[in-house]
Amino acid sequence: MDILDNLWLGLTVAATFQNLLYCLLGVFLGTAIGVLPGLGPVATIAMLLPVTFGLPPETSLIMLAGIYYGAQYGGSTTAILVNLPGEPSSVVTALDGYQMAQKGEAGRALSTAAIGSFIAGTVATILVAVFAPSLTVIALKFGPAEYFSLMVLGLIASIVMAHGSLLRALGIILLGLLLGMVGTDVNSAVQRYSFGIPELSDGINFVVLAMGIFGIGEIVANLEQEGDRTLLTKKVTGLMPTREDWKRTLGPIFRGTALGSVLGILPGGGAALASFGAYSIEKKIAKDPSRFGKGAIEGVAAPEAANNAGAQTSFIPMLTLGLPSNTVMALMIGAMIMQGIQPGPAVMTEQPGLFWGLIVSMWIGNLMLLVLNLPLIGLWVRMISIPYHFLFPIIIVFCAIGVFSVNNNVFDVGLMAVFGVLGYVFRKLEAEPAPMLLAFILGPMMEEFLRRTLLFSRGDPLVLVTRPISASLLAVAAILLLIVVLPVIRKRREEAFQEGES
Repeated sequence: MDILDNLWLGLTVAATFQNLLYCLLGVFLGTAIGVLPGLGPVATIAMLLPVTFGLPPETSLIMLAGIYYGAQYGGSTTAILVNLPGEPSSVVTALDGYQMAQKGEAGRALSTAAIGSFIAGTVATILVAVFAPSLTVIALKFGPAEYFSLMVLGLIASIVMAHGSLLRALGIILLGLLLGMVGTDVNSAVQRYSFGIPELSDGINFVVLAMGIFGIGEIVANLEQEGDRTLLTKKVTGLMPTREDWKRTLGPIFRGTALGSVLGILPGGGAALASFGAYSIEKKIAKDPSRFGKGAIEGVAAPEAANNAGAQTSFIPMLTLGLPSNTVMALMIGAMIMQGIQPGPAVMTEQPGLFWGLIVSMWIGNLMLLVLNLPLIGLWVRMISIPYHFLFPIIIVFCAIGVFSVNNNVFDVGLMAVFGVLGYVFRKLEAEPAPMLLAFILGPMMEEFLRRTLLFSRGDPLVLVTRPISASLLAVAAILLLIVVLPVIRKRREEAFQEGES
């Protein structure tokens, strides 16, 4: 009965007129920007983040969650229609979705993606509601040493899951930790890495960093790819799945949901891994594997379900532990901090309305996506057909206004441009920037937990390996790093990423 009572509490929060309106607005804006090729959920949330700062905490997080779901749907739309995935987890959808569009079956592919995402989102939301409270109770027993070790594990996992060279990923993580240290030390009041610039005395705002790396950086990179966009059709028909479609897709949808629900909890990109895994499973168990890559509807249903289920369950570590499992969750944690909320297990006990309201809004947001976006598919197709060189000046102006509105500071706009150049350089070097934002968010928290640990242990660092939970987490991190460094494992990892990009 406790779960039902909690869900009812969440419904009373999420179903208010204001929260429903902003959830709908978030879903719509997320899809509208997400359908622009190359701008995935991270860039979309980074650009729209300043819009939510003037809202109440519950409304702000519900709107951001809606933007997340909408941007994911938009990324799948571009993957199917233009063969340009909005995020890594949509890469697999493009393999068969684009082939279906080439055969004139874009409507079937889009409806399969939408229905599969809704079913997966519903199941995953129930799992979040069931398991999140239990994990919160466990998390309340964590001390500073356990939290520090958990964050180390999260960063190591993001290194392992990042595309490209492990050494580059490690360098990106270290850069993020250094950027997180910029500002005034809260204990000694000494400025660090501010180089005498007054605007840096309070540190680098995470909105500036995210907007530059994932907003401006994506825009510049997309300008190079504009010539590669080929919209196959301006009219999408046949959106209603047939009985044969249901027969072929229900199994893959539920298998993808199960896999995505488990892997989405993993730090560093479990949703993307779930998409690749679900596609591989369906290809292996299919009676005719040769259909895959040539327009198999199962190749759209399974990865889309896995992707959406993973996106939903990625909220579990964010809500219960205050630990982001991916870049979007890092932005959500940053938004919570900007709203004056300390992420972690105390959120459920101190602000149950926010906790359960966000969980219930997940299902409401997915329902809105299903009801709203299929009838509006014509609008999204017209948006995709707009030449990108007409859109990017508007997007850049929007980014600049958003960054300026945070602190009313022109310096932040210039700093955003610097990070935009850095984001573009990362892409040219094939270095995934997502781990840097994770490290930037977690760095100050890790430093604080390490200081508390050493304070309680009177300066003895061995407490990190003498406390059982902390030692276990550090051991898992070390084993994970050692395994992936092994030549055989490293070779397979690189081949897997190359296969996903090809």
